[in-house]
Amino acid sequence: MRRSRAAAVGAVTLSLVLTAAACGGGSSGAGGSNEQPKTLTYWASNQGASIEVDKKVLQPELDKFEKETGIKVKLEVVPWADLLNRILTATTSGQGPDVLNIGNTWSASLQAGGALLPWDAKNFDRIGGKDRFVESALGSTGVEGQDPAAVPLYSMAYALYYNKKMFKDAGVTQPPATWAEMTETGKKLSKNGKWALGAEGSNLSNNIHQVFVLGKQHGADFFTPDGKADFTSDGAVAAVKQYVDLMAKARIVAPGNAEYAQNQSLSDFATDKTAMVLWQTASATFKSQGMNEDEWGVAPAPVQSGKPGQGVSTNSMVAGINMAVFRNTKNTDGALKFVKFMTGEQEQTILNKAYGSIPPVKAAQEDPAFNSPALAVLRETLATSAAALPQVPEESQFETVVGTAVKELFAEAAAGKPVTEASVRAKLDKAQQQMPKK
Repeated sequence: MRRSRAAAVGAVTLSLVLTAAACGGGSSGAGGSNEQPKTLTYWASNQGASIEVDKKVLQPELDKFEKETGIKVKLEVVPWADLLNRILTATTSGQGPDVLNIGNTWSASLQAGGALLPWDAKNFDRIGGKDRFVESALGSTGVEGQDPAAVPLYSMAYALYYNKKMFKDAGVTQPPATWAEMTETGKKLSKNGKWALGAEGSNLSNNIHQVFVLGKQHGADFFTPDGKADFTSDGAVAAVKQYVDLMAKARIVAPGNAEYAQNQSLSDFATDKTAMVLWQTASATFKSQGMNEDEWGVAPAPVQSGKPGQGVSTNSMVAGINMAVFRNTKNTDGALKFVKFMTGEQEQTILNKAYGSIPPVKAAQEDPAFNSPALAVLRETLATSAAALPQVPEESQFETVVGTAVKELFAEAAAGKPVTEASVRAKLDKAQQQMPKK
């Protein structure tokens, strides 16, 4: 999911909301069922450098849709820090939008609440068919074996972005390919008030993304095959400790990063304070912050050893944004037309170019713009070495409670307190106790 969302909602509250029946929602359309709906409401997630940037990107496309169909789309761009709570409230209040963006990792959790329109074969046919979409993107649209709760809109993957000038000044000739190389390279770069690697310790979802990938590298999934939380396995503990140790032990992440929230690490990278950042599809953000394309490079995110690949060489989660329709919208026909429009080849090309992401629609990927060196790394990662976060109903609680555990461990590291295997396991055990019992 894009711009690492803060899923700031307690596990108990979330579980209560997700078990509530979805009430009616959506904007008021035409009065009778046989009349053409005239208005849709659309909650778009904040994809650009600011909400204003998103409005400038999206509004011309919404105007184009209105001209083609006669259906007006009322746009609201919702910050990531607010989006999940807004969606959960909408499922119980009936005051939701007709169409909305969701982080793809939330698909199974929101699906369990029953608020979203299922994408069965009939609904997929209404938008041109399921086979238009890349298979890996469809893997993060809901629980396996059930009709998807959403369709892919933007695809992303994590990569290692590095500042070429800072590398040259430190005598570093190539980006690190393994975590051992990351520490070695990081010590050369972390000098004179500058730091090697940026992190966002207060960004719960980014914490989850990083430790999930490290978990895969240590043979841990955080959930058992039957969907039970498994946060205290040796692999999960090793993953969380390795991530926090970048600050606590290796000292290549600034202590102040323990308090960083969404996009603050990107600002440090763009202003030559930090030499590297692990991020998902960040090129458009760097450009918006004044960096020229030749100032930074892109490489696959590090692995424990060898080269990126499936299994223990996984180096990214399958990131992205999905588009969903509220089940009880009064404008189902118009909503499906809008989703078809937004996932059409032309719009996919326009929007993914604007955001520096990759189209999950196969035909749109043929555009030369998506074969640049930077995007080539991301496409290769998605195709060969990325894994979907667990598609279980409790995924959002997982983001909250484990993301908070990592946040607390970063705070302890920043304060100079020791981060040990025992202290990591204790935090993860506390997180696991907050999960719904099965």
